[in-house]
Amino acid sequence: MSDNDTIEAKPDLVRDLIAGLVVFLVALPLCLGIAVASGANALSGLIAGVLGGLVVGFLSGSHTSVSGPAAGLTAIVIAQITNLGFDGFLLALVIAGVIQFIMGVAKAGKLSSYFPNSVIKGLLSAIGVILILKQIPHLLGQVKESKGEGAHEAGEETIFSEILEKFNEIGAIFQHEIHWGAALIGIVSIAVLVGWGKVNALKNSLVPPALVVVVLGVILQLVLGNLGEALAISVEKLVSVPTPDRLTDWLAEFSSPDWSRILEFNIYVGAVTIAIVASLETLLNLEAVDKLDHFKRKSPGSRELCAQGVGNICSGLIGGLPMTSVIVRSSVNVNMRATTKRSAIFHGFLLLVFVGFFPGVLNLIPLSALAGVLIVTGFKLASPVLFKTMWSEGFTQFIPFMVTLVSIVFTDLLIGIIIGLVVSVILTKVVNKPKDDDEDEHDDSEEEEVSSES
Repeated sequence: MSDNDTIEAKPDLVRDLIAGLVVFLVALPLCLGIAVASGANALSGLIAGVLGGLVVGFLSGSHTSVSGPAAGLTAIVIAQITNLGFDGFLLALVIAGVIQFIMGVAKAGKLSSYFPNSVIKGLLSAIGVILILKQIPHLLGQVKESKGEGAHEAGEETIFSEILEKFNEIGAIFQHEIHWGAALIGIVSIAVLVGWGKVNALKNSLVPPALVVVVLGVILQLVLGNLGEALAISVEKLVSVPTPDRLTDWLAEFSSPDWSRILEFNIYVGAVTIAIVASLETLLNLEAVDKLDHFKRKSPGSRELCAQGVGNICSGLIGGLPMTSVIVRSSVNVNMRATTKRSAIFHGFLLLVFVGFFPGVLNLIPLSALAGVLIVTGFKLASPVLFKTMWSEGFTQFIPFMVTLVSIVFTDLLIGIIIGLVVSVILTKVVNKPKDDDEDEHDDSEEEEVSSES
């Protein structure tokens, strides 16, 4: 590290506040979009965003990491809300936070190093695929998700019936009526996001493309509203954030866990699933952000798990979503050369102010615009380039990668990870065993030659 970098790394309040402002502009549409993608209300995503900044940001030992609701957890949240109900899901989230905190105290900051790279990439790609599939109905203006009526209770169906249900779910997407106004906004949103990355002047600007898409979506929905009922975006196709006038009314909008279910086995299955995947994603993102940091600072992984645990406990207690360290917001923070974690805390404060004083503005945002943001995010997680890379690394990497991806998409996240791990271990044993046998045979032949020469 040069002396110049050392000087720049000194705390700079103005730079941190500017970085926090830009991160807030990126985080706002993502908090809303991830909440919708998770099958929860928009307020849940905003709660997680606020706590990710104010609570986790304060407790974290990272200078650059920003926490909030993560696209990588949408598949888990959907499954847990479906199986447990929202109140049961919140209880599982609180317990997951406790597990994370215990993991941090137990110095489990190196957890990610025990998972094969192929399984981790399969996990992220599966999340991308699920994100795309879940957002297509919103992109096309279909208010009801295709799975809604077919949701089943945990433990009543086999893996094969779940796979069949998944195919039915995918096919049902194209059987519902398309709302052309919403679809237009969604397609324009995707076009803007893709085109933004192709133009260097835009790509290198400080303007977040997700924010541009949200603003453009609001403008388009207002214009379409004047072109007739066929294209007008109805209220149920817009973001819905509570707009109470009094503090007591605001407090009534928050949800709390159902403590009467504390002894249910399924609650703990959900909690362990949330804790493992949230911790894994946090540690992976933390490592990635440290590599991006201009000042090459190292973040303490175990302390981060403790901070995330406290954040998720708080989020579960008041009706929020699970949170992790998130790469998009963290990378923006790094690019703005934030010098301390004050930028993450400030972004949480700005989210709180916006939700508290300007909730009506959020309710102008079309869900199809947010769907466009999340579909592009999902495509980045499951990009064709990644598939080519895994293929080039050989079948010992590609097979566990694909098995993990397919297993997660057609069953659930925890089962998929376990299947991927088993396949990875078996392949490693199978590939390495012949080599060991060949070496033994080679050694034996050398010994025979030596003895014969003697």
